[in-house]
Amino acid sequence: MTKLTCFKAYDIRGQLGEELNNDIAYRIGRAYGQFLKSESEGEKSIVVGGDVRLTSEELKLSLSDGLMDAGVNVLDIGLSGTEEVYFATFHLGVDGGVEVTASHNPMDYNGMKLVREGAKPISGDTGLRDIQTLAEENVFVDVAAKGTYKKIDILSDYTNHLMGYVNPENIKPMKLVINSGNGSAGHVIDSLEARFKALNTPLEIIKVHHEEDGNFPNGIPNPLLPECREDTANAVKEHKADMALPSMVISIAVSCLMKMVISLKGTILLACLLKRFCRKKRVERLFMTHDYLGIRLT
Repeated sequence: MTKLTCFKAYDIRGQLGEELNNDIAYRIGRAYGQFLKSESEGEKSIVVGGDVRLTSEELKLSLSDGLMDAGVNVLDIGLSGTEEVYFATFHLGVDGGVEVTASHNPMDYNGMKLVREGAKPISGDTGLRDIQTLAEENVFVDVAAKGTYKKIDILSDYTNHLMGYVNPENIKPMKLVINSGNGSAGHVIDSLEARFKALNTPLEIIKVHHEEDGNFPNGIPNPLLPECREDTANAVKEHKADMALPSMVISIAVSCLMKMVISLKGTILLACLLKRFCRKKRVERLFMTHDYLGIRLT
């Protein structure tokens, strides 16, 4: 039995070739499907998506083949950020989801993030080790019927979901710089921009590195590195913008640059958002781990 080193504590990440390839992606799909089916009876469906990396599509299709051979139905949402897979998983009420992504890792890496029903993360102590063992053993249960494959579009529903967090009538005139880092956030930004324009919201969006390009001509987007924030900061100065959002390749980890070009770390931004959220809601309990934030309301 060959140990698969791409399995980490909270997700799957590895160098392309020996650590992660199409065969391993297929085995992960078979293992995840068998793991889910072993937990409860009945038909299973899983959402899959992938980021803009050049290898994500083929890895996603190999993963999907494994899932279908395990008897699991696959709903492919196409090019997506991790948060879109999470949204689709709970919105559609399916049994799990997988995003093929390497986040801000180097070009020769890729990976996967797995969730179960309700978009609950799967990590080392919640099933990932079991899936790893099944994939390493590479001996799977035969199924009576292969799963189905279907491409779906959830962009409109996802945009509706995001718009539900704001009241456009309360937005004052604002210039907002958004650096998508040539990653998979561009189509979502375009959809939100169109929605705000239709509502005559006084919001001007200045787009930096907006085109989705898996070659990453402007470098791997990692706003945690000062050099990766330079183009965003310059756009704030040039356009006299009020705020900037530099996004990672998966468009989920965000830091802020204010009008005076002061960088706010994601942890500080999260604290500010939580403080505002807690003012509006009666919060009974708040809990946070490395890969999950939960809020229980009364």
